[in-house]
Amino acid sequence: MPTPPTVVEVEGRKLNLTNLDKILYPAAGFAKGQVVDYYVRIAPVLIPHLAGRPLTMKRYPGGVGQEFFFEKNAPKHRPDWVKTAPIWSGGNNRNVNYLLADDLPTLVWIANLASLELHPSLSLAKDISTPTMIVFDLDPGPPADIVQCAQVGLWVREIFNHFGLQSFAKTSGSKGLQIYIPLNTKTSYEQTKPFAHAMARLLEQEHPDLVVSDMKKAIRTNKVLVDWSQNDQHKTTISVYALRARERPTVSTPVTWEEVEKTLKKKDAKLLVFEAKDVLARVEKIGDLFEPVQTLKQKLPELSGLIREDSADASPGKVEERTKNRSSASERGSVRSDPSAEIEKKRSRSKPKVAAAAKTKPSKK
Repeated sequence: MPTPPTVVEVEGRKLNLTNLDKILYPAAGFAKGQVVDYYVRIAPVLIPHLAGRPLTMKRYPGGVGQEFFFEKNAPKHRPDWVKTAPIWSGGNNRNVNYLLADDLPTLVWIANLASLELHPSLSLAKDISTPTMIVFDLDPGPPADIVQCAQVGLWVREIFNHFGLQSFAKTSGSKGLQIYIPLNTKTSYEQTKPFAHAMARLLEQEHPDLVVSDMKKAIRTNKVLVDWSQNDQHKTTISVYALRARERPTVSTPVTWEEVEKTLKKKDAKLLVFEAKDVLARVEKIGDLFEPVQTLKQKLPELSGLIREDSADASPGKVEERTKNRSSASERGSVRSDPSAEIEKKRSRSKPKVAAAAKTKPSKK
């Protein structure tokens, strides 16, 4: 017999919480009430990363291991105080009313729907065509794991360091690592997506034994996919501090570059696995490592040839077609610059400047 709803008041809003004793993570004995409790306690650092962003819920009403579904359109039974944002969907030929998790009552209401995972847009709803960041999702193909992702993540950081751009790492909460480069300046997906693709191809060219940029599973064994395709208006990425629907209640967790380096050095994947209780303790101790991602203003380098060739369509098929065309043109002696080669050229030019800056940087006393 189901237990009656628990009525709670959150910041002046009344909510009926249901089935709080239902186990959603059987292997850990982690119940729905603990899911709600985690999201309440992590809210001070989580909500700023969700606020204003269209949110896709990934709901597990029967718990992990059971059927789940994505929900983009806000449920009709939502409270009237839950904010939504109408975003045009070309595939549906209509507006989709996305949730905006701007406050604690909304977050609690979402958690009560057994939305274990939270997937926000890389854009704010008020300017949906402008991503505020660029992201690289490093996904290991077994038997590779997050240790190999750590190596690739450090290579990504190295490249952006040469451009004078800061990058931030977080675990996916699943198998991989994700690298974020905050922008918070005027840009577009027509710029960020081709740039990310060119970066992935450059890493694949420089490290063919470990990196792939193509999603085909057949070529991913013991390699790391640098997934550039998340940089798209129509896609979402797991939020920082969100739970994952794995066997245990793991969390997508911000980590320091020192932790990434240590994981690679010790070759210990467990060093980058954090459950809900671990993350709450980390935040209490070190605060929000991802806070700069919200406000740090940076611009992607202007790369001639990158946007010109790849902005129209960055789909793998089109890229492959353009690659063939470039090869044919090269044989005729009339090829335009390759985007990944352009990044490498710009990076090579920047190396002496970066080194000089490092030498002349005043030491802290």
